[in-house]
Amino acid sequence: MNSALTTSGLRSAPAFSQREFRDALGQFATGVTIITARGPEGQPVGTTVSSFNALSLHPSLVLWSLGLGAKSLPIFKNCSHYAIHVLAASQKPLAELFALKGADRFSHTAHHDSVHGVPLLDECTAVFECRNRNHHEEGDHLIFIGEVEHCEHHRERPPLLYHAGHMHTGGLMG
Repeated sequence: MNSALTTSGLRSAPAFSQREFRDALGQFATGVTIITARGPEGQPVGTTVSSFNALSLHPSLVLWSLGLGAKSLPIFKNCSHYAIHVLAASQKPLAELFALKGADRFSHTAHHDSVHGVPLLDECTAVFECRNRNHHEEGDHLIFIGEVEHCEHHRERPPLLYHAGHMHTGGLMG
C-alpha cells in the first residue's frame, strides 16, 4: 500500500477553487453533442452535452453525463433509447438552441424518428442510436452508459468543437 495515500489525505479539501477546476477542464477540447429522447407522453426532448466518450468496443458502449438538476433528467433516466448526435461545425446555432432552458427545440429543427421513436437530427457529423443500458450517480451528475445499436458518420462534415467555454467552428487544425 502506498503510505502517501492516507485516509485523512484522501478526504482533505482540494487546494483549488471550483472556478480553477472548471477553467482547467475547459482546456480539454471536446466535440459538441446533442442527446435526444422521447418522453412518456411522446414529447421530444434534447440537450446540448460536451461530456461524451467512448467506453468499450466490445460491446459497443458510450458514456455521457447530465447534471442532476436538469429538467430533462427524469426522461433520459427512464427512456429505453436515446440518440447522441456529434454536431457539425455548421450546427453551432443548433447547439446554442438546445443549450437554452425552456427553448422550443424541435419545431424548427430538421429531424426524423428512429425505429424506436427517438428524434434523430439531420446533417450531423455522427449519430449513435443507443439503448439506455445503465446509469450511475456521481457528484452532481448522472453518468449514462449507452449500448450502441446503430451508428453512422459523415467525414465530410467538420465537427463543432468546445474549448475554454466557447464553441469553435474552425474544425480540426492539421
